[in-house]
Amino acid sequence: MSDWGPVFVSWVLFVLLTPGLLFQLPGRSRCVEFGNFQTSGAAILIHSLLYFAFICVLLLAIKLHLSESFFNLVPINVHHWLKGELQVQCRMSADWGPVVISVVLFVLLSPGLLFQLPAKGRVVAFGSMQTSGLSILVHTIIFFGLITIFLLAIGVHIYSG
Repeated sequence: MSDWGPVFVSWVLFVLLTPGLLFQLPGRSRCVEFGNFQTSGAAILIHSLLYFAFICVLLLAIKLHLSESFFNLVPINVHHWLKGELQVQCRMSADWGPVVISVVLFVLLSPGLLFQLPAKGRVVAFGSMQTSGLSILVHTIIFFGLITIFLLAIGVHIYSG
């Protein structure tokens, strides 16, 4: 079965950490701004670092996987411990593929950095450093499609060690 855990975690973090939707760190006039639907290069950098930290913790340290059913979101260490296979899992090296692909897509698809689809008054705007609820929705759908293709259809894996 396909492992939807990295796709689901990446998608949820994309929605939660998109600059300007829930919060923007740093803001334009204050340290933190909430729901301003604007972004900046510094905010995308900080949010990308936060995204990288959270995705590493959830996928590499906790090893969340989602394979058999939606409600089977169990850290793989517990899953393998219950099956008596923990020693085999601990010897395998970490798969950095979902982390690298999702961080790159997070940066490239952050609304307003490279492009904003749809833009205010236009279909697409390049480098506008602004966003809207509709453009966040469209970018989230594009992110979900691309992360699903890369991780499940193509099966990108990057192993360390």
